[in-house]
Amino acid sequence: MYNSVETFAFKNVSATPTSFTLRGGRYGVMVSGGTVGTAILQRLAADGATYVNAMSALTAAGYTTADLPSGTYQLSLTGSSGVYADVTSVVTAL
Repeated sequence: MYNSVETFAFKNVSATPTSFTLRGGRYGVMVSGGTVGTAILQRLAADGATYVNAMSALTAAGYTTADLPSGTYQLSLTGSSGVYADVTSVVTAL
């Protein structure tokens, strides 16, 4: 039996998109497209207002993975335009 894939995709964005909820586990983040200044996945802190970095920043088209707890996240973009990105769970056997 396998976990189902969880994906949040962003197409042609130039600003930080709306936040989303991840169930937790291993995730990959891929960024490509127009101009990528920095793209970083951030998690909402316990104060309910502050987002903190959850993985290393991508400063060009690229891919990275991290083990993440469940919570509310956002893909923070700075100096970027025409960006395509996705945050996708890495499917593992149970």
